[in-house]
Amino acid sequence: MASTVATETEVNPWGGGVAPYDTSYGKMMMWFFLVSDCFSFSGLLITYGALRFSNATWPNPNLVFNAMPFTEMHIPLGFVSIMTFILIMSSVFVVRAVQEGKMMNRQGVVYWMLGAIAGGAAFLGCQAWEWNHLIHHGMTMQSPIHYELADGSIFHGPVAFGQLFFTITGFHGFHVFSGVVLNCIITYQAASGVLERRGHYEMIEKVGLYWHFVDLVWVFVFLLFYLL
Repeated sequence: MASTVATETEVNPWGGGVAPYDTSYGKMMMWFFLVSDCFSFSGLLITYGALRFSNATWPNPNLVFNAMPFTEMHIPLGFVSIMTFILIMSSVFVVRAVQEGKMMNRQGVVYWMLGAIAGGAAFLGCQAWEWNHLIHHGMTMQSPIHYELADGSIFHGPVAFGQLFFTITGFHGFHVFSGVVLNCIITYQAASGVLERRGHYEMIEKVGLYWHFVDLVWVFVFLLFYLL
């Protein structure tokens, strides 16, 4: 009996009964954090929706977000669509890293995690260019957005548009930056054999949950902010 209890204690870090949902303590705590973080993003997006539909006039995202870097072309939502694709692909790379981790393939984990890191860094670079472009054209948190309409007139949007844009995308960008840092740390641990000596790659899964959350939040930001 003592041997059985000892074995269960080693397998079950909860210290009593069966682990809820057959998951580890670390994964459960990550889920708690993500749920709490979800409320922060929900509050921001709900605020955006409330102000968006309470204003008689609101900027047209197809006209605000139509610039492409290093070219004079104007493609409505073209650049932000590329940013979205990059972030989604980085999430796919993390999925592959988790799969390689379950097979205890150190090289495979490092390979796919490097791809995820590159994707996150590329997304941040794209966001920096977008911010710089919009600020250069007069959009800040203190001044309203303005642009030329098809009839030659100038549209002036509410200041709240810029305030919400920089707040929401900035808050999300901070999460992406944090995720890139975490990915770099665990990739180093994987490459140096730290995770392999533990006998599992659960850290890849836990940080992967955070990365997928950041990816999912961006989908909602894209749908609500750029498409409405």
